Amino acid sequence: VCIHRVRSCSSIRFIKSKYVCVFDKSAFKFSHQQRLFRTSAVSCGQIVQFKLSDIGEGITEVTVKEWYVKEGDSVSQFDSICEVQSDKASVTITSRYDGIIRKLHYSIDDTAFVGKPLVDIEIDASKGVASEEDVVETPPMSHEEHTHQEIKGHKTLATPAVRRLAMENNIKLSEVVGTGKDNRILKEDILNYLAKQTGAILPPSPKAEIVPPQQRAEAVPAAPKDKARKIPVPVSRPIAFAGKDKTEPVTGFQKAMVKTMSAALKIPHFGYSDEIDLTQLVQLREELKPVAEMRGVKLSFMPFFIKAASLGLLQYPILNASLDENCQNVTYKASHNIGVAMDTEQGLIVPNVKNVQVCSVFDIAVELNRLQSLGSAGQLGTSDLTGGTFTLSNIGTIGGTYAKPVILPPEVAIGAFGKIQVLPRFNSKGEVVKAQIMNVSWSADHRIIDGATMARFSNLWKSYLENPTSMLLDLK
Repeated sequence: VCIHRVRSCSSIRFIKSKYVCVFDKSAFKFSHQQRLFRTSAVSCGQIVQFKLSDIGEGITEVTVKEWYVKEGDSVSQFDSICEVQSDKASVTITSRYDGIIRKLHYSIDDTAFVGKPLVDIEIDASKGVASEEDVVETPPMSHEEHTHQEIKGHKTLATPAVRRLAMENNIKLSEVVGTGKDNRILKEDILNYLAKQTGAILPPSPKAEIVPPQQRAEAVPAAPKDKARKIPVPVSRPIAFAGKDKTEPVTGFQKAMVKTMSAALKIPHFGYSDEIDLTQLVQLREELKPVAEMRGVKLSFMPFFIKAASLGLLQYPILNASLDENCQNVTYKASHNIGVAMDTEQGLIVPNVKNVQVCSVFDIAVELNRLQSLGSAGQLGTSDLTGGTFTLSNIGTIGGTYAKPVILPPEVAIGAFGKIQVLPRFNSKGEVVKAQIMNVSWSADHRIIDGATMARFSNLWKSYLENPTSMLLDLK
């Protein structure tokens, strides 16, 4: 019997085919069952391409640093898939679906592009698949929350991790004010909102839990012999007597440095240097170090330098400003987001401490510990590396006394510290005494900052550090 069309049972879709010839009833049943088996196998799963969404900050490509899954693994929503690194930060990519990983489109150290497939995930076809835009920006929410968002008149932007944190605490994202780019809601915004609702006092970010393991060992004061002058030991490397030149692409933080420094050299720099007597600050820090270590925090000189700079910026806000590309408008920044240059295995990075104007010296120390831990592990996020308004660099931890720091656009000023040295100086009675001397070098944008302003700011900053108790009058 020749048939032109075969209409199967309700479990199989309508099938069109060319003429199929079947000679008997048994053969017809066999053919029918074979088609039924193949059709049902296709309907049990659907392959979805999980694309790399826009990370923000104009990033178009990233480097895949680590995979947390492999082909055949089962994943759920918000599970970590991989870690990628842009020229600004390291970002952990999480899954938008529940399913099984079927294909990884990149290998380690490959370059992945925004909008291109990252992995293929097989999901349950019976559950359906939301559109790519819906999954990226607006995951499933209650009707009440959706209506509330429409009343607000804007689209809520947040990462899956932030959405999960809000869901766990029964917080509507539409009621949270985002402080990220394009009003994106950050983790800190959720915590601050929760603190206002509960009346709790929370630190600026969840950083007190991150304590480097070696801090407990450092709680024991070092023996006096450790303070002796150390002779630098050269790094032992095998001498290559023959070989070939090797060419590598400029990627990651090096690529960011090329872009930033090229723009920085268009700024006319003005330099100013001075020396600071830190004798009293050294004594004060020695007294406070054991207290900080009991709280699990390593206290360095940098928190004092940062807080003194913030107090100075309150008097000279032009140093905490930015100048537009056409040099027509100056924007005075309300927040003191002071960046700290860090030397890491990935290169030079400059995370910043947010809202220093409302932080205590201990708060700043806690945040620096967190940033240092994440920076050493290469896990600093975009929020940690962006939004800076003023920068300090402590080159003295490596060596040297003076430097010529380069401004980080769109900022207008930067400072660099040399090493602390014990040098002879005259006291008020004309007697020669030992003093803890540190040199500072400032660079400022000479288009909007004159030398007198920079000198006055430096003098005020210097007075706070040479007489640290004077900061008590202005601390908030």
